[in-house]
Amino acid sequence: MMSHGSFLPLFPSLVDLPILVVALQKVERSSGSLIGSSIASIQKSTAPEMLLALMDEAYTGSTIADGGADSESEDSSAIDAADPFFLEFLKDENDGLPERHWTSPAMVTTLQAAINTPQSDRLKQMLKMAPRLLDVYFAISLRDVNDSLICALIPLLMLRNDTMFPDKIFSYEVRKRLLEFMLAAFQRSPNFIALLKKPIMDRLGEAYDSPAKTELALQLCWAIGEHGGGGGSHKDAARELFESLELLLYENLSSSRLGLRESALRSGGESSRKSSQSRLLCFVVTAIAKLASYHRELLPRARVSLGKVARSRISDVRVWKRARDYLGLMNEPAICLSVLGPSRPSDGNMQKPGTVNWSEGDTKMIAHIPFYILGEQEGPPFHDFSFSDILPRR
Repeated sequence: MMSHGSFLPLFPSLVDLPILVVALQKVERSSGSLIGSSIASIQKSTAPEMLLALMDEAYTGSTIADGGADSESEDSSAIDAADPFFLEFLKDENDGLPERHWTSPAMVTTLQAAINTPQSDRLKQMLKMAPRLLDVYFAISLRDVNDSLICALIPLLMLRNDTMFPDKIFSYEVRKRLLEFMLAAFQRSPNFIALLKKPIMDRLGEAYDSPAKTELALQLCWAIGEHGGGGGSHKDAARELFESLELLLYENLSSSRLGLRESALRSGGESSRKSSQSRLLCFVVTAIAKLASYHRELLPRARVSLGKVARSRISDVRVWKRARDYLGLMNEPAICLSVLGPSRPSDGNMQKPGTVNWSEGDTKMIAHIPFYILGEQEGPPFHDFSFSDILPRR
C-alpha cells in the first residue's frame, strides 16, 4: 500500500536502488561483510553502528561526529571513517538521490568505478529488480492514485529521464517505463499537458542535450499534437506550446539542412545525430499541424511554419515532404480534421467529419470509408470488396 505522503518520494527511491546497493557495498568493504558471519564477527563489525548512526542522522539531523555522551571513542572514530559519498547519499535516502549529487566528484568517481569493475551479484539482481518494481509502482499509480499526485509526478519523470545509474540495459528499461507511464497519464488526463506546459517547454528546449532528452522531447511533441495541447478549453496553453514548437523548428531547421553528397561523407556518429534530428523535426512538424487542426486560430501560423519547411528543399527530404503533405491537407478542412484531428472528439456526442463509427459499419456506404484506408491502391478504386474485408469479424 502506498500512502499519499510516500507516493512521490517513493519514485526516485526506486530509480536509485542500484546506487544504494553500490553505496552499501562501499560500507561493507570498509567494515567487513555481515552475510554468513558468526554472531561474534557481527558484534565486532562496525557496519551496524555505522548504519544506525547514518540513519539517525538522516531522520533526526544529528551529526555523526557529535556522538553520544556515553559513546566510546573507538565507535565514533570508526563511524567518522565512513565513506563521504555514502554519508551524503543516506542523508537524502527518503527522496532518492538529489540532482546536486550527480555532479559531485565523489558520485562521478563512484559511478566510473561501478562501470569499469565487474558487477556484483547483488547489483545485477537490483538492476533487474528495479524496473519490475517500477512496473508495480506505475500500475498502482494509474489505478489508485488521484490526478493531482500523478500530475506532480510527471515533472519528476522528466527530470530523471536522463539521470540514473549508467547501465545500458537498466537505463533502457527504466526510460521505456517512464515514457510509457507519462503517455498513459496524458491519455487519461489530456489537461495535464496544459497544466504542465512550463516543464514541457523546458524539456523541448533541451531536446539536443543528449539522446535521452531527444527521445523525451519527441514523445512530448507527439503528446502535444495528439491531445491538442490539453484540449479545446486550454487555448492559451495551446498557443504557448505552439510557439515552443515553432521555436524548436526554426532553431533546428537550418542545422538540419544537408545535401545527399554531404550526408554520404559524414561519419557514422554524425549521420546518426542528423537522423535523430530529422526524426524529431518530423514529429515537430506533425505536432504543429495537429495542434493547428485542433485549434483553428493557429492555422495561419501553421501554414507559415510548414511553408518555410516545405520550401527548404535542401533539408532532409523526410521533413519537407511531410510539411508539404500537411499543407495540402489543410486545404481540405474535413479531411484534415479526420487525419490530423485528435483521436477522440472534445464533445463525446460529436463525431469528427470523415470518420466512420465502426459499430455501424454495416450500414455505411463505400463512399463513407475514409480515403486513407484505400490510399495504398494506385488509380481509381475498383470497389470489388465487401465490408467483411475491412470490418473485423465479431
